[in-house]
Amino acid sequence: MRQIALAAAIAVTGAAALAQSPEDAVEGRHGFMTMLSIEMGALAGMAKGEVPYDEAMATAAARNLMALASYDAPKLFVEGTSSEDLDDSDALPAIWQDREDFEAQFAALQEAAQGIDQQVTGGQESLGPVVQKLGVTCRDCHDSYRLDR
Repeated sequence: MRQIALAAAIAVTGAAALAQSPEDAVEGRHGFMTMLSIEMGALAGMAKGEVPYDEAMATAAARNLMALASYDAPKLFVEGTSSEDLDDSDALPAIWQDREDFEAQFAALQEAAQGIDQQVTGGQESLGPVVQKLGVTCRDCHDSYRLDR
């Protein structure tokens, strides 16, 4: 019975994702990217010494990044939401031309985020490698799939 309920929930969730408007998809992407930026900014600020190192704050930011990376963000990149389709979109059409690579880029973020809550402990010097690892995955995806404004 639980499997039937789970299958029904997945089907409803999938149908809801397909039914979203292009504007809602872009708004969702913007919110997702803003949250990533806030958490990365907290870690980067501490790594650069602009903000005093706070292990609890670093761990919270890392956990939030791990949670965000586990979200299926590629589903927010629906057809008709590229920078050529909508003025407020920075998504390049290349996303839909090579969807497999785009999703692999997001998978790289997911992989880079694994266990970072344990990697940011022990002092400011622990943050640089984490910020760099995550930043490279963000940059690589943005270089290929984000409009540079």
